Amino acid sequence: VQLQASGGGLVQAGGSRRLSCAASRFTLDYYDIGWFRRAPGKGREGVSCISSSGGSTYYADSVKGRFTISRDNAKNTVYLQMNSLKPEDTAVYYCAAADPAARLCSEWGRYDYWGQGTQVTVSS
Repeated sequence: VQLQASGGGLVQAGGSRRLSCAASRFTLDYYDIGWFRRAPGKGREGVSCISSSGGSTYYADSVKGRFTISRDNAKNTVYLQMNSLKPEDTAVYYCAAADPAARLCSEWGRYDYWGQGTQVTVSS
């Protein structure tokens, strides 16, 4: 299972950025997909996730109301739309996949398949 996160870059505070998580050789819609981030000097944080069906989503309090996770199964891609970005959103963002289960997508320990991260830098 190989995942690739992309879409990072430098953005001014208040701006927007859309991250993409794509996969090759397997279909993402089978899996729960999570977005994580690691800020400088901090541990990894679960930011958002979407269930395999797309019917359930979760957002960390720090991004609720600003970030939106979505799936485009036709493109085999999961997106993280990030609006109203703040300097504290600066981090390397990763997407990951978890095998489907009758469990919440926000159970972060479930994620076994990881992609390379993409850097998001928000300037003040």
